[in-house]
Amino acid sequence: MKKLIFGVAVLMLTAIAPLASAQSSTRPLRLVLDRRSTVDPVEIVKHLGRSCPNITLTTNRMQSDFMLHAGGWSGDYRFLIIAKGGDTIYATETALLSNAVKDVCKFLNTRTQQPY
Repeated sequence: MKKLIFGVAVLMLTAIAPLASAQSSTRPLRLVLDRRSTVDPVEIVKHLGRSCPNITLTTNRMQSDFMLHAGGWSGDYRFLIIAKGGDTIYATETALLSNAVKDVCKFLNTRTQQPY
């Protein structure tokens, strides 16, 4: 009976290990908010904390990984991700701020996990 319990515990740990390593492999990212953005940065940070704890807003342009232009208003949010060098690499338009932040998080996390 003890061997059976031990075996089940080992199987469970083996199944959980890849999930834990996938979550820990998302590296920290820093976004600088475009000065022309019209969305409240406090609300963006609040939703980033819920959706993507590995992504933070910074005020230091030199230390940022990407720039976020967050425009629009309630019911029509438009977000752009701009890479260093000025290339626009992602855009999303949603009715809810939380969905716009989730879209940005998903894009940035899948992009940074790909090998360069």
